[in-house]
Amino acid sequence: MLNLNFEQRVVIDTESMGWVASPAPGVLRKPLARSDDEIGHVTSVVQYAAGSSFSAHKHPMGEEIFVLDGVFSDETGDYGKGTYLRNPPGSFHTPFSKEGCVIFVKLNQFDVQDTKEVRIDTTKANWLPGIGGLQVMSLHAFEHEHVALVKWPAGEVFQPHRHFGGEEILVLSGMFQDEHGAYQQGSWIRSPHMSQHHPFVHEETVILVKTGHLPV
Repeated sequence: MLNLNFEQRVVIDTESMGWVASPAPGVLRKPLARSDDEIGHVTSVVQYAAGSSFSAHKHPMGEEIFVLDGVFSDETGDYGKGTYLRNPPGSFHTPFSKEGCVIFVKLNQFDVQDTKEVRIDTTKANWLPGIGGLQVMSLHAFEHEHVALVKWPAGEVFQPHRHFGGEEILVLSGMFQDEHGAYQQGSWIRSPHMSQHHPFVHEETVILVKTGHLPV
């Protein structure tokens, strides 16, 4: 198992990681957290070479994807950079990429009652005003879990706060910072239930953030 102690804070610079082969030719991955089997809890960055595909498979407890680069495809359509996808528990697909792509993917982490299918092109969706100078694009919510993109203007300082049910961040651009460190593009930060920090940025920064989904 890898990084499945949810009481521990985890910080990984995915840009500095090497790629690891998957069971499918042309599909590589960077594992961030995972159980020992292919159908358990998985969080990873996955790269599809042009023309590669993964075998048909089910998502016993759902699949969540954010397309970081290129075009990711399956039977339901083609999804370009910036697309957010949710495939509910029990869903089934055969993913592939004609031109190649890189995706951030989370497998088998849904509540069994979280059955909504989501397809959002974040390059076309609207930003809404958040606290202070932040802009927020809500992507999904179920009970305590919330997923959003958050855009930080240069020089923004947020109030100190705690995370009920934890917080998970993927830095999409810029440099996210708090009292614990500085996190460049590609950094993945998972903070446990009731952890606290005081975040800020010096340059415009965009993060993918999920809160309220970790064990309490």
